[in-house]
Amino acid sequence: MRFLDTARRYPLAALIAIAALLIRMLLIPLLGYANPYHTVWAAVVFSAWYCGLGPSILTTLICAFGVWFWFLPIFGSFVFQDVKGEITGLVGFLTLSGFIIALGESNRRAKTKFATELERREALERDLRLAHAELEDRVRARTADLDSANQSLRRLSGSLLQLQDEERRRLSRELHDSIGQMLAAIKMNIAMVRSTPLDPAAQRAAADNDSLIDQVTREIRTISHLLHPPLLDEIGLSSALRWYVEGFSERSKIAVTLHFDNSIGRLPAESEIALFCIVQECLTNIHRHSGSRTAAVRLLKRDNECLLEIEDQGVGLPEAKRARLSSFAEMGVGFRGMNERVAQLGGALEVRSDSKGTVVIARLPAPANVEAIPQLASL
Repeated sequence: MRFLDTARRYPLAALIAIAALLIRMLLIPLLGYANPYHTVWAAVVFSAWYCGLGPSILTTLICAFGVWFWFLPIFGSFVFQDVKGEITGLVGFLTLSGFIIALGESNRRAKTKFATELERREALERDLRLAHAELEDRVRARTADLDSANQSLRRLSGSLLQLQDEERRRLSRELHDSIGQMLAAIKMNIAMVRSTPLDPAAQRAAADNDSLIDQVTREIRTISHLLHPPLLDEIGLSSALRWYVEGFSERSKIAVTLHFDNSIGRLPAESEIALFCIVQECLTNIHRHSGSRTAAVRLLKRDNECLLEIEDQGVGLPEAKRARLSSFAEMGVGFRGMNERVAQLGGALEVRSDSKGTVVIARLPAPANVEAIPQLASL
């Protein structure tokens, strides 16, 4: 219970004492004058419990003088008839009242201390709640800033990938058109030289140059197609993958099987480029690091997504890299590039690896309407 303020406690304590004396007077016909302290005990207890130290002492003194004046013979005076007995009674009343007051004060102070501690804790809780709310606001603001920065970085990464693809397409076209035409012109010039009479050594040198030109032309054509195969734009992913897998198997001596689901059809250009680049990167990694003599490439349609799987039976990724498979930011450039391409298209990349081999799984959203491929492509 909240304690009354000081201005009201003293008057209340005096009124309680007077009321206790008046009630005792009203009880004289029933109780007589024997033991006149019945009602004043209640007044002392009330004052000690609720009014505080000073008011309870005031109540005790008023009650003591009231009992002395009205209830102890000689009545109506401060003269004792039985000095020893009446003084003993008053001293006992004052002593017990003192204990009651001490207990009440102790209880009041304990309540005050408890109330103060409670207010302090409530203030601390309020401060903690405010600090927590402020921290949450800061975290939300930082998270929003981080999300914005990540989105900006993702847009920048997407733009870089697009520029990279455009540059690869431009270089492929330049190699095929410009350098290819110059090599063709050189070959024609060598043919003219060989048609004229030459000594045997010059004839052999011209023949060697003609052979070297053919070899360079083939290499230029291969590099041009690897940068950006024309089949990818002209016919689609299925033919481009068949061409690339055949050439890769021939160059690397790794037996690669290709399974292409004919229900996929033509995909958006950016999706076909991303899938082709992922196959390129994965087969290159298999050739360089896995030690596997076989590999499998599967492009399937599952519900509303395209599923690309590249699997080998090699040694798997090193233990240190396996522990970081959940975070592509800590993987190599190739894995980060593949993951970024897939993420740009709203898909997901997953890598599973153990001592028996590695599986790379790329999931991309499949368009609702696609142009069907005539037949299942498999190698």
